Amino acid sequence: MRYVRLGNTGLEISPLVLGCMTYGAPERGNHAWTLDEAKSRPFLRKALDLGINTFDTANAYSDGTSEEILGRALKDFARRDEVVIATKTFFRWGKGANQGGLSRKAIFHSVDDSLSRLGTDYVDLLQIHRFDPATPIEETLEALHDVVKSGKARYLGASSMHAWQFAKMVYTSRLHGWTGFVSMQDHYNLLQREEEREMIPFCIDQGIAVIPWSPLARGRLTRDWDQTSFRQDNDVFGGTLYRSTEASDRAIVEAVKAVADARGVPRAQVALAWVAQRRGVTAPIVGASKPHHLDDAVAALDLALTDEEIATLENAYVPHPVEGFD
Repeated sequence: MRYVRLGNTGLEISPLVLGCMTYGAPERGNHAWTLDEAKSRPFLRKALDLGINTFDTANAYSDGTSEEILGRALKDFARRDEVVIATKTFFRWGKGANQGGLSRKAIFHSVDDSLSRLGTDYVDLLQIHRFDPATPIEETLEALHDVVKSGKARYLGASSMHAWQFAKMVYTSRLHGWTGFVSMQDHYNLLQREEEREMIPFCIDQGIAVIPWSPLARGRLTRDWDQTSFRQDNDVFGGTLYRSTEASDRAIVEAVKAVADARGVPRAQVALAWVAQRRGVTAPIVGASKPHHLDDAVAALDLALTDEEIATLENAYVPHPVEGFD
């Protein structure tokens, strides 16, 4: 595994990030499709064995049980200084006031809770899960800066939002001399390419890492158009994505199959290789619920697509509404 730098930092991460939304107590939250701890641990161990050193989770995943499972597994399978742990905060974790959002109070509380669940005294990358229009950005940014200065986080990142919102936060941080953002975790794959218009060019210009989530479009790029899966049928958040009935989407899914068949490789390798090779992309975030998922992900890193294959995969795309955030 050849490691890459996270944006303009000296932090080395694997060119694949293991997304840990898949791991958590199925009875907690609204993720009935997740794997419990006993079923999750082999995937975390295999990821480490394959050279993946970077793991992404969030306080909102399965009511925090994703963080708990990840923390215990990494404590058993790895040294803390050998792994990069990323988590996120924003979504509500309770029904009361101040139990969500990006206020100073909410950030401080959620960070302490995440550290407790992860069983560590710091995270390598603390990310805001979404933009919070209800809180002044100066309050959010200073609080994040103070978390870093307290030693509870090493770097700061963000996730899906409008490019103008992210630019406003980036430049406000610089104006005040606060810790800046080093990464953007955005929604990007062959079925959803709207990030190419503003967000990815902005990140390239500013030296900010791009670590896309859902690079396989929740598995839709890995199976026939009319096929489904248990997760697709039970994923509450996933149900808000890929609602398009455009013929172009079906054509893209068919193009992935055509390229994969011609290469003699699984479709997942083709779809992931496309994302990984896009200009500006640092490391896609991949999920794994079956053993071959990790094997396919690592193999995709060595699958160099030709210009002709890339054109085949891209030709049918038409503009889409942005999905994944309000």
